[in-house]
Amino acid sequence: MGDSSSAYLCLAVGLALVVWSVSNGDEVAAADRMVGRSSNSFQQMRRKTFANGLGRTPPMGWNSWNHFGCDIEEKAIKETADAMEARGLAKLGYKYVNLDDCWGEPGRDAKGNLVSKASKFPSGMKALAYYVHSKGLKLGIYSDAGTKTCSRTMPGSLDHEEQDAKTFASWGVDYLKYDNCENYGITPRERMSEALLSTGRPIFFSICEWGREHPATWAPDIGNSWRTSGDVRDNWDSMIVRADRNDEWASYAGPGGWNDPDMLEVGNGGMTVEEYRSHFSIWAIAKAPLIIGCDIRTMDNDTYEILSNEDVIAVNQDKLGVQGKKVKRDGHLEVWAGPLSDNKVAVVLWNRGSRNANVTALWSDIGLQPTVAVKARDLWTHSTEYSLKGQISAQLESHACKMYVLTPH
Repeated sequence: MGDSSSAYLCLAVGLALVVWSVSNGDEVAAADRMVGRSSNSFQQMRRKTFANGLGRTPPMGWNSWNHFGCDIEEKAIKETADAMEARGLAKLGYKYVNLDDCWGEPGRDAKGNLVSKASKFPSGMKALAYYVHSKGLKLGIYSDAGTKTCSRTMPGSLDHEEQDAKTFASWGVDYLKYDNCENYGITPRERMSEALLSTGRPIFFSICEWGREHPATWAPDIGNSWRTSGDVRDNWDSMIVRADRNDEWASYAGPGGWNDPDMLEVGNGGMTVEEYRSHFSIWAIAKAPLIIGCDIRTMDNDTYEILSNEDVIAVNQDKLGVQGKKVKRDGHLEVWAGPLSDNKVAVVLWNRGSRNANVTALWSDIGLQPTVAVKARDLWTHSTEYSLKGQISAQLESHACKMYVLTPH
C-alpha cells in the first residue's frame, strides 16, 4: 500500500469527524482548515450545485440505455415504474426512472421545441411524467450538448439550452442526463446548468462528457454528478477499468456532487453473480450513482438480491458523503475503504485475480488505531463478528469480494 492512500484515508476519517460535528458555514470552514484550502473555496466550488437542492446523497434509480439502447417506448417505461414500485425498489431509494437517447423525433417542431417520438410515446412526455410521479417516482430524460445526440437520431440542445430546459420543466422532468456528442469542440459548460436553474424546477443535472476534460475539477460548480470515464460494458474488464478511473477523483466528490463511473450492469448477463456483487459493492463504497441498467421487469432472484441489499445501499447513501477509495493493493488483491457517519468505516476486501486468495486489511490501512476493537458487520452474509482487533481478513474466490461496516467500540 502506498503512503498516499494511507494519508488519504486518515485525512478522510479526520475530516469526517470534523464535518460531522459542525454545520453549514462552520462545516465548510473546518474542512478548509484541515486540508489547507483557501477560505470559502469549497463554498464557492459548490454554490450552484447547492442551488438546486439536489444530490445530497448519490442518486438512485434506473436508466434505459444499458439494456434497451434505442429500443424504448412508453409501455416499457410505465411497466418499469410499476416494477420499481411492486418489487420494493422505490422504498429502498431507487426513485428515478430515466429515459436515455432516442426518445425524440428527428427534428424540432415549428416553434423549435423538442418533440417526443409519437410512435413510441403516444401519450407524450407530460403524461408519462404524471404516470411516473403517481408511483412516487421521478422522471429523467436525456439530451446532449451538441447539435445531435450520440445516436444521431434526434436534436441535441446546443444553442437551445434555455428553450429545452423550459420544455423539460414544463413536462415535469426531474433529472437530465446531458451527453457530449456532436459539439464540434464547443464546450458551453455552464449554459444548460444555468438554464435548468432558471426554470425554478429542481432538476438533477448529470453531466456526461466521459471524463475527457477532467470534469471532477470543474463540474462540481455546475452539476450534481459527472462521468469520470467512457461507457461501461457488461464485462469484468470494462467494469474494473471504470472503477479505477473513478477512484482517481475521489477527493472531489461529496454532498451535492458525485463522481459517476457510469450505470450499473448488474443483471444484464455478461458477468457472474460474484462479479456483479463486486460491481455493486465498489459502486456503493465509491458513492457512485446507483442507476440500475437491467430490465427490472424480468430480473432474476440473484439480481434482485444484489440490487436490494439495504446494508450496502446504506453505505452508498450515508449522509457523511465521503467517497471511499482504494487504500491498499497487492497485485490483484485490493482493499477499498472510506469513513461513514457515527465513526464507522466501510471496507471492501476484493480479489481481482484469477485464483482464490486471502485478502487482509490492517487497521493502519483503513485509518484505525492498532489497539481499537471493532464490531464487523458482513453486508452480504448479514452476520456480525465482535471485538476484532488489528485486522480483518477473508478467503475469497476469484473476482469475489467481502464488504463490511466496522464500528469501533
